Amino acid sequence: MGDDGENVLVGDVLLLVAEDFELLEAARKLFLSSSVADLCKNEATPKQEEFLLHVFQAELAAREENKRHRLMKRAGFPTYKTFEGYEYGHIQFPPLFSREELESCQFIREHKNLILYGPVGTGKTHLAIAIGVKACQMGLKTKFFSVTELVLKLAEARKQGTLEKLVKDLQKQDLLILDEWGYVPVDRDGSQMLFRIVSDSYERKSLILTTNLEFSKWGSVFTDEQMAAAMIDRLAHHGHLLMAGGRSYRMEHALMRQDAVVEPAS
Repeated sequence: MGDDGENVLVGDVLLLVAEDFELLEAARKLFLSSSVADLCKNEATPKQEEFLLHVFQAELAAREENKRHRLMKRAGFPTYKTFEGYEYGHIQFPPLFSREELESCQFIREHKNLILYGPVGTGKTHLAIAIGVKACQMGLKTKFFSVTELVLKLAEARKQGTLEKLVKDLQKQDLLILDEWGYVPVDRDGSQMLFRIVSDSYERKSLILTTNLEFSKWGSVFTDEQMAAAMIDRLAHHGHLLMAGGRSYRMEHALMRQDAVVEPAS
């Protein structure tokens, strides 16, 4: 046999080995026993193996898509937002954190936090939701709450005797988004429960906070200066602060829409 014939034979063998590996890997991901893959290998024709591999991969893709839909539904986003069309011109990034790192969501896998700080209407919530949506698409467990909503939910759970169950559910998340942090004063009990959530998240998951409240004023909102300082310490130790400035994003776009419908003067 010539070199060309030997090369073809080697190529065919390598292709079969690769397909066998793919079949075994797909069966493993579907939680099928190795005997299923062995049966295919020993009794199926190459065409049948190819068809089974296609079926397995289609099932895996369908499961992944269903998982993403479940994660999106459970996240509790108030609306659907993405990075597409988001204007970053008013966002000031810290030196060691970039837009690319934000949109890749790698910081979530590293259990780092984001604090989105700026005036009302500057697109902080939009950006937080877009990050959360991307996290869900990547298969990461995510929950979105306004702080007021979460405090009420925690208080009700404690009243009903289900607080530990709720806390355990929050502990299972990869990302918690807490919107409107500090917009409304929180009583001491609420502050203590929020502190527990922040403490439980430390180096275990990522938190994203949106706020218009500078750090020096957190104590007045959460009723306890020391507790507020401890929260800041835990959030900032493995976190990044993004500053949203400029005009109100909502107001500016409302004005743009208004300008678009104004009839030109005759």
